Amino acid sequence: MEFAVPAGLAASARRTPERAAWLARLPEVVVEVCGRWGLDAGAPFDCDEVSAAWVAPVTRADGTSAVLKLGMPHFEAEHEIAGLRVWDGDPTVRLLDADEGLNAMLLERCEPGTVLRTLDEPEQDAVIAGLLRRLWRAAPLPGPFRPLALMTLVWGDEVRADDARWADPGLVAEALWLFDELPRSAPEEVLLATDLHAGNVLRARREPWLVIDPKPFVGDPAYDATQHLLNCERLRTDPLPMIRRVSDLLELEPERLRLWTFARVALESRDSAEGLELARPLAP
Repeated sequence: MEFAVPAGLAASARRTPERAAWLARLPEVVVEVCGRWGLDAGAPFDCDEVSAAWVAPVTRADGTSAVLKLGMPHFEAEHEIAGLRVWDGDPTVRLLDADEGLNAMLLERCEPGTVLRTLDEPEQDAVIAGLLRRLWRAAPLPGPFRPLALMTLVWGDEVRADDARWADPGLVAEALWLFDELPRSAPEEVLLATDLHAGNVLRARREPWLVIDPKPFVGDPAYDATQHLLNCERLRTDPLPMIRRVSDLLELEPERLRLWTFARVALESRDSAEGLELARPLAP
C-alpha cells in the first residue's frame, strides 16, 4: 500500500522531538511489524478519535481480520499493552500480539465498529457504567501500573507552570488542591481505564460493546467516570442531575464525582473565562 499518515496524527506527533522521531520511523516500523506478523495492511483509520496512534485494518495470513496499532510516545498510554493483557477481552478488545519495544499492538477487530457516540447520551450512560464496573478490578501485584496520583501531579505541574494565563486564579487554585487531595483520600483503588468515553467504545460481534484505547492507572474509581461526563453536552446544560445519574449507575458517592468533575473542568478551561463558567456550578 502507499503509506499514509492521518493529518491529525501528524500534527500531534510534530509537537515534541521525541514524537517527531517516532513519526519519522513509522513507515519502516509498519513494514517490519507487518512482515513479522504476516499482515496485509489497509489505509489507516482517519478520524478525530485517532490522534495518538497509527491504526489500520489488517488481514492476517489465515485470512482473518484484525487491527494494527502503533502508539506514539504518550505518558498516559505507557502501559496500554499491559492493561489489555490484564483485561484480556473483558470488556476490552483482545490483544492478539504485541511488541512493547515498538509499542505495536495487533488487536481484535470490532465489527461493525460503530462508535457508542451514535446513541443518545442517556443510553451512553448505561453502557459506559456497565463497562466501567467490569473494568474495575484489583491491579496485579507486582505490576507496572502507576498510581493516579502521578498523573494528577504531572497535570498539576503543567497547570502551575502556566499560571500567568489563569482566567480565575482562585477557581484554578481550588481545582489544583483537589487534584492533590482526591487521589490521597480515595475510599478504594482499582485498575482504571482513565480515557473511557463514547468515542472509545465500539460495537462488536463478540459482545455488544468493547472498550478500545485504555490508559491504565491505579486509583479512585470516581475519577474514571469523568471522561464520559466531559464528553457529554448535558455537563454544560444540566450538570448536577447528570452527575447524580452517573454516580447512581456506578454506585459512587455523588459529591466525590462532582469534585473530580469540577477539578477537571476548571483545570482544562483555566485560560478561558467562558470555559470556567462551566466549572462554577460544580465548585465546592
